[in-house]
Amino acid sequence: MEIFNTFFMGGFECADHINRSGRRVNLLKETQHDTRCYEDYEALAALGIKTVREGICWSDVDTNSNFFNFSTVLTRIRAAEKHGIQLIWDLIHFGYPDDLSPTHPLFCSRFEQLCRAFAVLHKENSKQKLFVVPINEISFLSWHSGDVRGTVPFTINSGWDIKYHLCKAAIAGIKMLKKTDPDCTIILVEPLVKIHGETLLDDVQLLNEPQFQAMDIIAGRMCPELGGSEDFLEILGFNYYWNCQWKGNGESFEWPDYQNLRVPFSQVLQEAYKRYKKPILITETGHFGKLRAEWLEEITAQCVLARRNGVDLQGICIYPVTDRPDWDDLTSYSNCGIFDLDENCNRIPNQQYIEALSKAQTSFKEKKYRIHHLMEFFR
Repeated sequence: MEIFNTFFMGGFECADHINRSGRRVNLLKETQHDTRCYEDYEALAALGIKTVREGICWSDVDTNSNFFNFSTVLTRIRAAEKHGIQLIWDLIHFGYPDDLSPTHPLFCSRFEQLCRAFAVLHKENSKQKLFVVPINEISFLSWHSGDVRGTVPFTINSGWDIKYHLCKAAIAGIKMLKKTDPDCTIILVEPLVKIHGETLLDDVQLLNEPQFQAMDIIAGRMCPELGGSEDFLEILGFNYYWNCQWKGNGESFEWPDYQNLRVPFSQVLQEAYKRYKKPILITETGHFGKLRAEWLEEITAQCVLARRNGVDLQGICIYPVTDRPDWDDLTSYSNCGIFDLDENCNRIPNQQYIEALSKAQTSFKEKKYRIHHLMEFFR
């Protein structure tokens, strides 16, 4: 059964954390998606993409006065209604309000308030079913903030503690979302990686187990005192990029993989699906520069193979839709979007990537949108 409007989806970069320089990042604003969402949705609809991953930016909407300013969220809800776009909402995409961090004694209760307020807002203002990601990439965020001082609380050797508290908040948030809107669907999003042993003595399974800890905790398979449940595993999202396979010493494999050192992505997907037996999304994937199209071709072929081998794969989210700046250097852009950005943030379609998308859509038997339709749109 197909759950989403279109198999191929688009994701808008919505990170809103504090970076290593102590500066608040808000990539919705940096890319102007917050004010150009009508234009962005119209462009995606012209490409045959009618499902979009978004983020509310908790740091932006929370005034810490028992009032949430959801004005930018409402704008996107209305834009989506106009263009027939189905939305998936992230509540935490790496950022929190200035006065909070995951181990703060009020973190859970404040997150519950956010979940309730957002679910009420959505019920009152959208005709769509609510699809919501409570906390994006707990595994990555706990490492980034707790082990390598990448963001709040800028610590080391604290990754497990941060992960535990983020899972605690996620479980509390899911319960509140379900209480407020029982019909909402929860999507858990984590990186999907493959760590390779360096010697025959390496326990490869042990190296790869930590990536599943957050989902296992939320499912109640680990740390049952937090109140997790298998019922919370509804749809599982996995983010996969070129650097998601590496050696035990941390060295990533080059891509393209001319030496065939990687495990095929279809096999990695099958292993994740076998573990949970739940519908799966590729919630983020993409590459940079001239390799964007080739990457999408490979991912598409691997996903076709995974589906043939029984994986209940419900979609692929190309991430990001528009180019994005580096978190720690907002003047440096990555050339990674379906649309590149000029100095005024005007959207410049990447023709090669779009052609690869059209072929990929055909691979999954979606309606084929001809490229000249898009070019007519931008004239």
